Amino acid sequence: MMIRDYVTITKPGIIGGNVISVLGGYFLAAQGQFDALVFFSALLGLALVIASGCAFNNVIDQDIDALMERTRNRPLVQGRVSEAATLRFATLLGLAGFGLLALGTNLLTLGLAAFGFVIYVVAYSLYMKRNSEFGTLVGSLSGAVPPVVGYCAVTGSFDTGALTLLIIFSLWQMPHSYAIAIFRMDDYRAANIPVLPVVRGIGTAKHHILGYILAFIGATLSLSLAGYAGPGYFVVALVLGVYWLYIAAKGYRTTDNVRWARQVFGISILTITALSVMMSLDATLMPSSTPLWTSMY
Repeated sequence: MMIRDYVTITKPGIIGGNVISVLGGYFLAAQGQFDALVFFSALLGLALVIASGCAFNNVIDQDIDALMERTRNRPLVQGRVSEAATLRFATLLGLAGFGLLALGTNLLTLGLAAFGFVIYVVAYSLYMKRNSEFGTLVGSLSGAVPPVVGYCAVTGSFDTGALTLLIIFSLWQMPHSYAIAIFRMDDYRAANIPVLPVVRGIGTAKHHILGYILAFIGATLSLSLAGYAGPGYFVVALVLGVYWLYIAAKGYRTTDNVRWARQVFGISILTITALSVMMSLDATLMPSSTPLWTSMY
């Protein structure tokens, strides 16, 4: 039971989703090349850093976790793992993760991982989550770091491709998180967490969701238009983006906001996973992409 509790503290679902985005960023930059040391250092190193951040988050959020139905059974809330033990565990995970990144990647990648860690643990968990409706926006920067880490582990530089990945994944976080806040509205109210749907209402949140998805579609397509990803990725990004937008627009006619929000959430997971996979496949099968717009002439 103790081992399972320690695994739970690291939030393996979050780690798994972020690992997929690291793969997308790595193979997008590698363009068919493969360096085992860089690859495994970036992948395992960032996974450990994320696990560390999640463990620290468990300590910080103990009080509000006890008030929310979906989190009240977490190991720290139930007393199955002590705060001191969790802090030691989180520290060890962080040291191991940053150590792997330092040894196997480059200074930029290490700095990006540190940036994401500080944003999530300090800026978001300690302050913004509890005090501002803009906490989601700040937290989105942390959630967008993993694919950029994978990309910069290969390139060693923060170029337009890295910036585009940061924008894509930051934009994706917003409708994804607002959807969760809508179907978990009672939890957020019970814990007094000022997410946008609670502070400004579900109607306003629907406007924001639609706007962010529109911006997300533009950002995802630009990755192919600029030559970083191929036509396969472009088609998948366009189809899934438009479908996600369609589902979001249905929110204006729905009488069941919870069911609708779960649909928006589900499509968000499908979309970002598919895009991460297509980044990897397009770059591996069709290396050295040229800008898609040039192939039209």
